[in-house]
Amino acid sequence: MFTEYKASGAQAASKIPTPKIIFFDIDDTLSRAGMIAMHNQTTLETLADSDIKLVISTGRSKAILPPDILALLEADVLDAIICMNGQYSFDNHQRISHYPLTTQQTAKIVQLCQESKLIHKFDSATHISWSDENERLREFNARTPNSIVDPYYYKTNEVYQCSVFFNNQADKMQEVDFAKDDLKLVHWHNTGADILPIEASKARGILDICAYYGVDASDCMAFGDGMNDIEMFDLVGFAVAMGDAQPDLIARADFVTGTIEERGIQAVLERLDLAS
Repeated sequence: MFTEYKASGAQAASKIPTPKIIFFDIDDTLSRAGMIAMHNQTTLETLADSDIKLVISTGRSKAILPPDILALLEADVLDAIICMNGQYSFDNHQRISHYPLTTQQTAKIVQLCQESKLIHKFDSATHISWSDENERLREFNARTPNSIVDPYYYKTNEVYQCSVFFNNQADKMQEVDFAKDDLKLVHWHNTGADILPIEASKARGILDICAYYGVDASDCMAFGDGMNDIEMFDLVGFAVAMGDAQPDLIARADFVTGTIEERGIQAVLERLDLAS
């Protein structure tokens, strides 16, 4: 198991202060191939008996959150979920915050995707809606009830982000000046990315959750692995990168731990200064 504390030796030897909220990414942080690792689920269930709030912070659409994650929310193991890169957050009682895309933003995003000849999808609170489909998407849609094909869905429904899937790794819309239209492209996979308003991020969702619970972000911890975790890492008091995280994210972390299989989350939480 590999862990490296990016601080002085004296700090490295000391316990980590107990956070008031821990934010967890899902894919490749808690879960692999869409399923939470059993040891991570056990850890969450154990932590649920403490005073620490447990919150998911993911780029996934609310419509396709994994059933095992939703079950943990329903069982009050998780306290809340931030999804769609901070664009929508909720708990078992209510929607906490949401930031629908404007008509101008959706129109510009569609234009950019069409100019790049890319199939894209918009995410709402209930569906993911594709502009078109291919053989792979037909298979996905057949087994995913909340995934539909409707190129005009965004015109009559609140949507929160757009996702694009590149035809190859070399074609990643590098030529597009997203900032000119107050948008940004955030990669979460070598051939996939989200198009969001420039102010959108997991950090904004975290600030909403912190306000909801009356907690300062400096008293929070976050675990992540991808480029959409950067703003979250810059905001919280203690940021932990998984062992197989993106190099640019590792550079922003306070602590680099092991992978899921190496029980990286457990290696960090064992250092918490929890009251006995």
